[in-house]
Amino acid sequence: MDYLSILRQYFGFSAFRGIQKEIVESIGSGHDTLGLMPTGGGKSITFQVPALAMEGVCLVITPLIALMKDQVQHLRDRGILASVIYSGMSHAEVLQVLDNAVYGGVKFLYVSPERLSSPLFIAKVQQMRICFITVDEAHCISQWGYDFRPSYLNIAEIRNIIEPQENPSLPPKYTIPVLALTATATPQVVDDIQERLSFSEKRVVRMSFKRENLIYVVRHTDNKEAELVHILNSVQGSAIVYTRSRQNTKDVARILSSNGISATFYHAGLDFAVKDQRQQDWQKDEVRVMVATNAFGMGIDKPDVRIVVHMDCPDSLEAYFQEAGRGGRDGNRAYAVLLYSRSDRRNLLTHVQTAFPEKEYIRKVYDDLSYFFQLALHDGEGARYEFNIDRFCQVFKHFPTRLSGALAVLQRAGYIEYDSDPENHPRCQFLIPRDSLYQLHGLSENEDSVMTALLRIYCGLFSDLVYIEEARIADYSHLPVDVVRVVLKSLAGRRIIKYIPRRNVPIIYYPQQRIESSHLVFPKAIYEELQERMVARVNSVLEYAESDDECRSTILLRYLGENAETDCGYCDVCVERRRSENTVSQSHEDAVQVIVDAINDAGGSLPIAQIHSLPLTKHQLDVALEQLRSEGRLVIKGSKVALVPSNP
Repeated sequence: MDYLSILRQYFGFSAFRGIQKEIVESIGSGHDTLGLMPTGGGKSITFQVPALAMEGVCLVITPLIALMKDQVQHLRDRGILASVIYSGMSHAEVLQVLDNAVYGGVKFLYVSPERLSSPLFIAKVQQMRICFITVDEAHCISQWGYDFRPSYLNIAEIRNIIEPQENPSLPPKYTIPVLALTATATPQVVDDIQERLSFSEKRVVRMSFKRENLIYVVRHTDNKEAELVHILNSVQGSAIVYTRSRQNTKDVARILSSNGISATFYHAGLDFAVKDQRQQDWQKDEVRVMVATNAFGMGIDKPDVRIVVHMDCPDSLEAYFQEAGRGGRDGNRAYAVLLYSRSDRRNLLTHVQTAFPEKEYIRKVYDDLSYFFQLALHDGEGARYEFNIDRFCQVFKHFPTRLSGALAVLQRAGYIEYDSDPENHPRCQFLIPRDSLYQLHGLSENEDSVMTALLRIYCGLFSDLVYIEEARIADYSHLPVDVVRVVLKSLAGRRIIKYIPRRNVPIIYYPQQRIESSHLVFPKAIYEELQERMVARVNSVLEYAESDDECRSTILLRYLGENAETDCGYCDVCVERRRSENTVSQSHEDAVQVIVDAINDAGGSLPIAQIHSLPLTKHQLDVALEQLRSEGRLVIKGSKVALVPSNP
């Protein structure tokens, strides 16, 4: 079946959009391909269509669990075999999905980059017939990028261990092709992605980053909250408001609500079920404004967002472009507004300093961690600790922001692994034998429903602690998530099950033994060079925010390696320039009229010396006289200027 027939049959579209067809044909021919498509460009079509035309499994690597589940469900709704592996699944469930992929029961297998290092996954993927690998959010593999994730570096290794198998869909003697997709990438990041994914040859398919319908605005204000309320009262429709801190999401949402604007807040520290419910409320327009950290938005498919407001400057223009680009995906007019105050420059530059603290301070943090975990020298390889960051800061007198920078450097250097928001899913195990379940009496209807859901969804509950997903149990039992938790705690209190609730506790892992802090090495590549790149990104943000003479869209496009043929005409700079030009034009016409009136009042001619005494600037006078002369309305007669009589 050809690509267009697949597009029509499975997805209901009569034609490809933009550069979709070019990407589809490139990866379908076995070429490593990098697709640059702005948010809302239809990335999923570019790998789903060619994969359906080929034999074997399409391995899709993405960090977005919500997006994975959503796309898998959409594919299943269309009758396409798709599965996902995520951290909340039991070992038995993961094994079943992998075996299905090995034996041809899966067409699309979605996994997170962290899964690639699992011994079980490595063993099973070598038995699969892979048609190609799709890497979503591919900028995460580049240390030049704004969102580098070390786990992405495992992708090239996976590609190398997959043995090429005879596949009639691809040329003989091929390596597994890779399709890398991203919405934003600078020229340096574009090159780095292809190098780190071991592209056989460079091949980039680009879509213009220009968004005709998205109007960029920078508002200079020292009262951001009042300005935000004013903006949201002026522009109707669904909105996203981004802010840096979790506390600010709550504070801003409260301010908006108190001003009669429906709002809720979202950040990574909220319970999964709460995040899911708030996201649904916003997507269904039951809540108008989502106030969030940058944890919100990736993979969210809501086309009618009319305005995206940033209360704080992001660290890079890539991040700003991606977040702002969530507005106006339906093609209708939308606004991206950055609120900028006099303190933002200082805050951004301070953020660079805290992200790269002095090396001696980093060594002190390394030692303090060892004392905190009571870890001896040359010990601790493979050790994993829950990290109470508040307690640590209190005991060793650290500031959290500076500490986070030191931990990030230690992680990049390979001395620790720090996960500030681990997916610590709840766990459950039955404490009574299976046969004893039938002897239980006095169970409530809710308890019976939850226990039935546990038994139907999960395996191995009678032998070991199993990771569970409370939202999944809630769906199966038709109960609210909060009620499910209460029931699980009740069953645990009666010694029927062992229940370990989810805990949002950061984790520190030691991949190697503890060494003397004086022996720690921080290469230029992970310290000085990254620091220079961050400074450059921050300066680009400041240039964008503080510029008052260049089109906002033009600045963004140039940063992303694209030349704008014309200015947008609608951003705040373009609007102000047009207003200023109109004012100048009006001033110019006024100057012409002053000269004409003065000459008429003098009887049709006026000495040049008196012309220069008119209440006009030299520039106004010169331009107005030149216009009158060029139009043939004024002549110089000796020491006088005179108006030329108009023809009757």
